[in-house]
Amino acid sequence: MQGTEILIILQWWASLFILGFSCLPLTFKIFPNFADRGYIFSKILGIGILSYIAFVLGTFHILAFSRTSVILVLVFIFAINWFFAKGIKESFRKVSRIIIFEEIIFLVAIFVWSYVRGTNPEIRGLEKYMDFGFINSILRSSYFPPKDMWFAQESINYYYFGHLAVAALTHLSFIKSSITFNLSIATIFAFTLVGSFSIGANLFAQTKKRIPIIAGITTAIFVSFGGNLQTIYAFFSSHSGDVSPPIWKLIFSPSSFPNSYWYPNATRFIDRTIHEFPIYSFVVSDLHAHVLSLPFVILAIALLLSIFKAGALNRYLIIFFSFILSILYMTNTWDTVTYFFLASSVIFYIQWKNNSLGSAVLYLLLILSSTFIFILPFSINFQPFTSGIGIICAPQFLQNLGSLGPFLFEADHCQRSPLWQLLTLYGFFLFWILAFVLFIKKETFKTLKNADIFIIFLIVLSIALIILPEFVYIKDIYSGHYRANTMFKFVYQAFIMLQISSAYILIRLVSKIKETKIIDITTLVVLIFGSLLSVLVFLYPFFAVNSYYNGLKTYSGIDGEQYLETLYPADYAAINWLNKNVKDQPVILEAQGDSYSDYARISSNTGLPTVIGWPVHEWLWRGSYDPVAPRVLDVKLIYETMSRESAKNLIEKYDISYIYIGYMEGEKYSVAEDKFKELGKVVFESGGTKIYKIN
Repeated sequence: MQGTEILIILQWWASLFILGFSCLPLTFKIFPNFADRGYIFSKILGIGILSYIAFVLGTFHILAFSRTSVILVLVFIFAINWFFAKGIKESFRKVSRIIIFEEIIFLVAIFVWSYVRGTNPEIRGLEKYMDFGFINSILRSSYFPPKDMWFAQESINYYYFGHLAVAALTHLSFIKSSITFNLSIATIFAFTLVGSFSIGANLFAQTKKRIPIIAGITTAIFVSFGGNLQTIYAFFSSHSGDVSPPIWKLIFSPSSFPNSYWYPNATRFIDRTIHEFPIYSFVVSDLHAHVLSLPFVILAIALLLSIFKAGALNRYLIIFFSFILSILYMTNTWDTVTYFFLASSVIFYIQWKNNSLGSAVLYLLLILSSTFIFILPFSINFQPFTSGIGIICAPQFLQNLGSLGPFLFEADHCQRSPLWQLLTLYGFFLFWILAFVLFIKKETFKTLKNADIFIIFLIVLSIALIILPEFVYIKDIYSGHYRANTMFKFVYQAFIMLQISSAYILIRLVSKIKETKIIDITTLVVLIFGSLLSVLVFLYPFFAVNSYYNGLKTYSGIDGEQYLETLYPADYAAINWLNKNVKDQPVILEAQGDSYSDYARISSNTGLPTVIGWPVHEWLWRGSYDPVAPRVLDVKLIYETMSRESAKNLIEKYDISYIYIGYMEGEKYSVAEDKFKELGKVVFESGGTKIYKIN
């Protein structure tokens, strides 16, 4: 890592530090019963509040989204927070050691994952073009909703708030987006690591000094690095085909370790589904919705833990939790449902303990109404692209009915996960849950520790999230993979909560042994088997990082666009020219192509809208292929027609300002270029690539 890159990372960290410092008084008030006063969450709060204010101002055309406006909002946040700050110096002094420790770990984590990304920094592959395009489009936007870079003349119809947060940090840090993309992944990794540390430590905050630190470190490792038991296939003979057979049908072959183990299989183990988890996300490094929501998810869990520890409800804190729910809705909508139900458990329990169960409903109504108000600026321009709740294996008489209200009863939709596959994915958690049951079986619900109850809530909700996709699915366009997204969104959150729970249970068992200085045979067996299972789970990052990053052998830097200079030098020069010389968001025509390909590279890397980018993605976002199909044909016609008038009419239809002709356009279309010479002039040319500006 070069000195200039170290300085860039420090510059990025300084922006986060200032943002966190600005929200420190608010954080200390929200987390008064946390041993670290929730210090790490001040940065996440800062990002959320800064981005939300900038978003609202931009949505209602009060203040244009720009570097200047972002800085002004930061000054406002700082002034409000510190004007009302009281007694913060004394609070800070009491927790200064743990704060310094967390800050050091946070910075080190950013450097570590920045280095990992630097060995394969390309913003290319999977859905990186989509995420990078959103960020670049938002950076070019003055007001919201931002323009869809892959569907000219329309706005983004996706939950893009997380991308907006990255754009805001890009403005604030004075670093270009091709670098902040990778730094954002490193930062989310750091937030997950240190945020989990804070949650784990504060679950044991009132025990002996060493235990919270050990609990925090254990929780951080479990959440940030844990995989699943699918790594056991590395010890068995290789198999062919996309679907893994049961291991008892394979030959135990440790001498050939790791056989043909491929790390993505752990996230696609159940046929036609997706079941990812954080370390996989960090490795493949898409800045996708479920990844961008991770810091806010950790914040939501921490805030509910703080409320739970307080044992009393405060309506202002409930409203603030609603604000976090609204950010989750705008970043990764599915998470709102999950953490509303977790909040419901906490609220009902607290009110039951306080003999005020009836008012629990009022607090839930307060959450719902407040969340609705907070998301209103987003929802007025967002059209959900799901179309009902499907019932898996619906009886024939319901299939004949077709639908009933929001419920769908589709034929040939009867896919369920075999038990052995579920045990492979979640057996690690089930083991610790059973250990927990054995551990607390002699206690009554009322004599359990508060932290035990909170962990029970996490476990029950997580199990429900894992079971739900076996019975229902949220209908989208993917007919052959109809429950993939439902499983993906639900079990991702289940994984996070179960990793927190597993770490807690482990430390609870170990701390009990330390207290009593007695270890019975059951506890000994649990610890031995738990250790063996942990080895399998923590093999995953070893496999994934080595595979995706080629063993971290070659460091290339943290600029995610640099690969273009080597692979596609003409495109690289054109993209730089466009970013330097073209202001605002005029429409540029480029070749369209399949999702996950290199098509739509110009719009993605510049934020300039094109007529149509990845058609299947737009099909999902628009809810139908009908508005997409004509654009695909029109793009082809504009490039290939020899008729000047036909091309002109379509150019005017989509208000196209620039025509891009590069190697991919030449490969896909029989480009009739002469008409463009009549309709405009060449403003850029390099290595056979041309950009025409339409007159």
